[in-house]
Amino acid sequence: MKIDFYSHGACREVTGSKHFLDVDGHTLQIDSGMFQGRRRESYEKNRDLPFNPADVDAIILTHGHFDHSGALPIMVKKGFDGPVFATSATRDITNIILFDSAYIQQKDHEYLAEKARKYPERNLIAYEPLYDSQDAVNAMQHFAGHGYHRTFGAIPGVKANFYDAGHILGAATVHLEIDNGMCIGFSGDLGRPNLPIIRDPEILPPMDYLVLEGTYGNRLHESIGMARESLEKVIRRATERRGKVIIPAFTIERTQELIYFIHQLTRERRIHALPIFIDSPMAVNATSIFKIHPECFDRETVDYFLSKNIDPFGFETIRYVTSVRESREINDLEGPAVIISASGMAENGRILHHLKNHIGKPRNIVAIVGFMAENTLGRKLVERHPSVKIFGKDYPVKAEVVTLNAFSAHADYKEMQEWLGKHDLDRLKKIFLVHGEADSLTSLRQKLLNQGIPDVEIVQSGVHYPLPAALP
Repeated sequence: MKIDFYSHGACREVTGSKHFLDVDGHTLQIDSGMFQGRRRESYEKNRDLPFNPADVDAIILTHGHFDHSGALPIMVKKGFDGPVFATSATRDITNIILFDSAYIQQKDHEYLAEKARKYPERNLIAYEPLYDSQDAVNAMQHFAGHGYHRTFGAIPGVKANFYDAGHILGAATVHLEIDNGMCIGFSGDLGRPNLPIIRDPEILPPMDYLVLEGTYGNRLHESIGMARESLEKVIRRATERRGKVIIPAFTIERTQELIYFIHQLTRERRIHALPIFIDSPMAVNATSIFKIHPECFDRETVDYFLSKNIDPFGFETIRYVTSVRESREINDLEGPAVIISASGMAENGRILHHLKNHIGKPRNIVAIVGFMAENTLGRKLVERHPSVKIFGKDYPVKAEVVTLNAFSAHADYKEMQEWLGKHDLDRLKKIFLVHGEADSLTSLRQKLLNQGIPDVEIVQSGVHYPLPAALP
């Protein structure tokens, strides 16, 4: 039986996850994400796939984040015609992400086209949308939902199971069993123990090979308990200045975590009641999906909120914003407030308008609560650039910028090693590292070798790795 593993994304980078397993002429793809970063480079990489989607027999989606699911409509447009396997919560989340992406691509194109006409000296490029809402509809028709711990056939000769990844609602690690007895694991995005709302990462059955993410392979996070404490301090500081807290946040999980903590802080009177704006139509929809998937909640959320018939995501001072008019009115609001908006890496969406209107005022605070990929606007804010370019124009950064590392939904290297150490390492022959920048993966590789893993390889894009049933 001939088995090859290879990747065409998230290789020495953290976006564009696309991993493949060829088994005797059948191809299984794990995730189908969009690249993010430099606009021209990302656009071309997303448009010009280095493989033929028509050759892929099936796709397994580990979770709904854009960098893991966003390219599905492109796959279907270019000939993919197989099933997309995912948990039911991931299916529902992906649905809103794809439609939101189609909408944002169209609106960004229209906005930049208008700016390019008005200001030709800026040399702006209005990129054509890579897909529209009908393409998103076509992609969603391929989904087949499966629950955790429910075996299903992925491609001929391969059975699959989902286990809770503890990353976002519905996220899964994947365990594959090949007919020749070989077992292969895919971590997807591995979460952290004790995250709010969702359950902790589960342990996979024994496996011969593991494809492991390494986003934070060279970093340690603050404890989850520090996330709430740090958020409280930021809100208090902005309130004293009568400033606003601007938070670029992923619409899935991170936004709900923030709402969850702010609700707790408000109920416990740790912060003054102040307006909380969730300014993202997709975040509004995503939060409604959380409400219909309580089967994914952890015991603490059930005990603190649901058992008392309290909505974790609804309270007196929170306002979910959907219309453009309401979004614009927020920028004219005087006094302290919290604005949570997408996109999470501040690359597109309404957060750009809020940053444009608020980063020039020292009383405001921009709170970074997630990983920012290289070359994104969010990374430039993390790196304290004195000015940043938004819609082709430079804006000085005078607002305070704080990074709240405890909010990460990705395991740090210690948490990854602890998770890995609970597995059957006697059987594990090799780990392939993906989804991390080069320095992070290099550091994690050495840590895993020191832990006793016999072989650890950093995956190179497009390189095929044969998987023998038994190593010499």
